Parts: sequence; structure tokens; C-alpha cells
Amino acid sequence: MADSQDNSIDLSAIQIHVLIIDDDEPHAQAVAESLERVDYDCTVAASGVRGAALIESDTFDVVVTDLKMDDMDGLAILAKAKEELPDAEVILLTGHGSINSAVTAMQHGAYTYLTKPLDISELRAAVEKASSRLKLARYNTQLKRQLDEKFGFEGVVGNTPQMLKIITQLQQLAPTDSSVLILGENGTGKELVAKAIHQNSRRKNKPFVPLNISALSEGILESELFGHEKGSFTGAERRRIGQFEYANGGTLFLDEVGEMPMSTQIKLLRVLEDGQINRVGANEPIKVNVRLVAATNADLAQMVEDKKFRKDLYYRLDVVKINLPPLRERRGDIPLLIEHFIKEMTARHGREVEHMSKSARQALMAYDWPGNIRQLRNVIERMVVVDMDGLLDVDDLPEEIAPPPRAGDEPILGFDGHDALVGKSLSDIERYYIEKTLLLTEGKREEAARILGIGERTLYRKIKEFGLNQ
Repeated sequence: MADSQDNSIDLSAIQIHVLIIDDDEPHAQAVAESLERVDYDCTVAASGVRGAALIESDTFDVVVTDLKMDDMDGLAILAKAKEELPDAEVILLTGHGSINSAVTAMQHGAYTYLTKPLDISELRAAVEKASSRLKLARYNTQLKRQLDEKFGFEGVVGNTPQMLKIITQLQQLAPTDSSVLILGENGTGKELVAKAIHQNSRRKNKPFVPLNISALSEGILESELFGHEKGSFTGAERRRIGQFEYANGGTLFLDEVGEMPMSTQIKLLRVLEDGQINRVGANEPIKVNVRLVAATNADLAQMVEDKKFRKDLYYRLDVVKINLPPLRERRGDIPLLIEHFIKEMTARHGREVEHMSKSARQALMAYDWPGNIRQLRNVIERMVVVDMDGLLDVDDLPEEIAPPPRAGDEPILGFDGHDALVGKSLSDIERYYIEKTLLLTEGKREEAARILGIGERTLYRKIKEFGLNQ
């Protein structure tokens, strides 16, 4: 990231979410009100069972629970919280006669315990101490990520201006619950971006559920999204949980959302507005708490104009928009991506690779990558798998990328074997090869001039003449 960018975190601005569980509801409400006065976001559960359900479906930073409850005691709540919310802190409230149980809870991971009657100042101090530890942990995690991934964000790799802007945008929106619409060609990494958003949100310990809309027919799609009851249609032999229910508390990623039929769009809009679903064949609504991230390679705005996509749904999805550029428009990221994928593939396949030759890198830089990052990743994997000598070279490249050899001469790097330039003027051809060679050499004019067989001053004049941005 740019050196001038301030990536520091304001710890005081981090919102802490507190769950209060107590079957004495007036007492629970009083505890919540006392914490809300000092800016904590509080949710109340008037029973242990209700508290456990909220822990399953939502995300909390601090859980304050009574130890003795009729339906489910505080030790069971502690175990549930440690399973579902491993980063959360649990504070137990207990009477003097249950101190031994509270000590046992501390041994099983409770943050602390407080005795009743409750001292509000003592409660606030305990919650503040617990939340300070959580805020510091988040700060350290973010700082480590910035140090370890100077040019990336949870696998989203890049240091071109376009990608640095996107990475900054991801860092800002990930901690929120805003819906996100990701636009980009196939293979540009839309699902990877969605996963990065999830992994850096408060929902990271809940499910990330991807669903490709284009792979499902209209009838199956509704069942996949919302689930169905037994006997609701032919072949429905048992109840099925839909992806919205499965993703409850987490993130649902809808890929190729532009392929969604109009009838399903209406139902999706209702879920986004009401926060509840109906299984196919059921009458009772089910509340869900899901962050929606959608992606498409289609022009949704144009589809709205053409009456092929609902305008109201488009605006609900398009709260925050991320435009992923194709790889051919961010060639400066190719060297970083090459190193990233080499490390990934050598680890996956247990292979040793010393390095990649300059000629192979130049060929990869010159290629236009119609399949974008996905295609580059597949090519690097192929090279690692077929390599025999520990050097990834031109001979390891697939035919469509490898430069064809010429008898008695060095290969013309970047030439793709097609006759696309036939019929063009010599000036157009000259411009094309100068531009390609500058890309191959990453803008190094001395090296480009040597490859082209011209002087540096001539090359400089040609760059100005053709208006090349170098």
C-alpha cells in the first residue's frame, strides 16, 4: 500500500456487541440499560435457550450470563459461546452460594465472574476490560496482516493503483454488515474478494456459503436458497434446509446474480427487506441474519433498463460496489501473482522450484489473459506440475502462451502465432511491438531498445510519437 496511507485503527471507534442472558428479564434489561449508557450495543435474552439460539445465529464480543437459570445454566452457555464464538469473552453472574461453580467456569475459559447483587460500576469495569482485550487483539491482527501482506488482503493480491484502491475499500467495508455487489469478468477473483470480506468481518466464525445462480434451474434455485418442506413438490422426500438458513449469522455469496429469474428476484428482495424466509411448502416465516454479497459479470444497470432485472433489488444489492479490473488492465500485478501462485502450487503438489526464467515471465507478461486470474493460476499450476528441472521456463508453458521458436534466432516474445496484424500499416505494427516490448521489460527502456534493435533515443522518440504511457 502507498506509504502515505494511514492504516491505523481507532480503537475507541470499534463497536462492542454485548449479549445479556438472564431468566430474570427485568434484571437483564437493567443490565443492558446500564451498559448502553456507556455506548455498548446490547441484546437481551430472557432465557438460556434463547441466549444459545442468539449465539448460534448472531455475533457478539462479550456475553454476560447468569449462572443459575431454569432451562439452561451459565456453564452450558459458556460451552456454547466457546464453540460458536471463540473470540468472545464470557462474564458470569452468580450468587454467593455458587462461587465454586463460578471458579469451575473460569477454569473452562470464562473471562471473570461477578456476584449478585450486581455492582454496576464493577460490571462496566469488567466489560470494559474484556472489550479492551478484544480491541487490542483486533488491532494486532490487522497490524500483522499489514506487515505480512504488504500488497494484499487475505489473498487479494495487487500493488497497481486499481488494486490498492480496491484493497483499501475492502478494509473499510469488511467490518460492516453492508450488502456488497462485485462486478467483473469471469476469473477476476470475485469469490476470493467475497471470502476476504467475510474473513475480515465479525461474522468470520460463522458460515461462508457460496451459491452459483447460473448452475441451477428456477425450481431448484428456490429450494437451494430457502429450503423446502417434506412433500412440498415431487421428489421432496424430506425437509431440506436452504442456504439462507445454513448461512445464518454468516455470509451468503450469490455468484452470477444477474442470472436469477424474476420470480426468485421478488422473493430475494422480500428476504432482504424483512430478514426472514419461507421454506417452499411452509407458511411459518423463519428469521435469518445473513450478510449478502452478490457478484456478476453482467451489466446489471443495463439489465434494469431492459426490464430484465428488478430495479428495487438492484439498489438493495448495490449498497457498496466493487469493480474488479481484468488482468490485462493490471499487468503490473502479474509478477506478484506469479510468485503468489508458485508458492501456493509448490506447497500443494510437494514440488521444488528454484525460480522462473526471464523468458517465461516475459511471455506471461505479454499474454492478454482472457480467463484472467483463474487462467494465470491454472497455467502456473500446470507449469509446476510438468516441470522436470526446478526451473519454470518457456518449455513448461502451454502452447497458446509459449512464444514460437524461429530457426537461428531468438523467439519474438509476446507473438501469439495469429495473423492479427496482417493488413495493418507498418506504423501500427511498429507501435504494437514497441508497446508489447515495453510491457515485457516492465517499462525498462534500455532493455526494450536492445530487444528491438534500436537506440534508446530512437525508442524515446517513438514513445512520444505513438503516445505510449511509459
